[in-house]
Amino acid sequence: MPRPNPRPHRVVVLALDGLLPFELGIPHRIFSRPRDPAGRPLYEVVTCSVRPPGPVRTDADFSIVAEYGPEALATADTVVVPASYELGPVYEEGRLTDELATALARIRPGTRLVSICTGGYVLAAAGYLDGRPATTHWSSAAHFQQLFPAVLVDPDVLFIDDGDILTSAGVAAGIDLCLHIVRRDHGTAVANDVARKTVVPPHRDGGQAQYIERPLPEDRSATTTAARAWALARLHEPIQLRDMAEQESMSVRTFTRRFREEAGISPGQWLTRQRVERARYLLESSDLSVDQVARDAGFGTAQSMRQHLTAALGVPPTVYRRTFRARATV
Repeated sequence: MPRPNPRPHRVVVLALDGLLPFELGIPHRIFSRPRDPAGRPLYEVVTCSVRPPGPVRTDADFSIVAEYGPEALATADTVVVPASYELGPVYEEGRLTDELATALARIRPGTRLVSICTGGYVLAAAGYLDGRPATTHWSSAAHFQQLFPAVLVDPDVLFIDDGDILTSAGVAAGIDLCLHIVRRDHGTAVANDVARKTVVPPHRDGGQAQYIERPLPEDRSATTTAARAWALARLHEPIQLRDMAEQESMSVRTFTRRFREEAGISPGQWLTRQRVERARYLLESSDLSVDQVARDAGFGTAQSMRQHLTAALGVPPTVYRRTFRARATV
């Protein structure tokens, strides 16, 4: 007897007055793209308001119309709260309005909660973030921490995945977080396909630094882009820092400084993350042995890859492969 088609994971986006249209559109853009092998959507995305269906003000010169009221929150598998510039008591006093509290009370226990930028204020005011790590836009981090002292605020990272609650920094970091969720749910191949169609980088690690204001390099024409492209084409080979620096005709010291300014992490950390991503892709999409995957990803040995993947993903290569192969056959 054929197995019935699984229901798409339902993502409900909560649109609040004063919302930023760009950030409101991120969940729709990212989650509406993934498909299973049969071409069926993996997510269903809807937008709701805290009021009955109708217009919601934005920070631009137009409003949007939410087709759903707060009752949609009770149907969500994941709730996403984008940023708003009109949070009122939430931003000023750290407390929910009665209207917002009533709406959030509809969320079922166990629902995954996600915030983009200052949407984290809503989750914090509702008490969801007490005693948990979270982030927001770097310019609001100090205020956020002062208003919600029980939250473990990290002002430097792009996003934080704390299991059932995920928070991100501002604007483009919301794209990184949503792609991370797709990758966590369905693997690297699906997330990379969405990234290609959206024309964005397939992976920026959550621990990467936010782009906090800092002095620009004196020579802004020199970058490390060519070195990164060169390294990505040779992940299976031993790559030394001096080799990457030579691609840009820089000293190792200058190259390392420029690389950190552009990527927010060291060349060595970046290289390890790219190799982890390569290994994930091969484990999901190929029948190569674990030893061969380790060689092709540049880890050299299965033991080395096992250590890196366990540190990055929390599971060894064989468990990771088994998990995503099982999902692909659902």
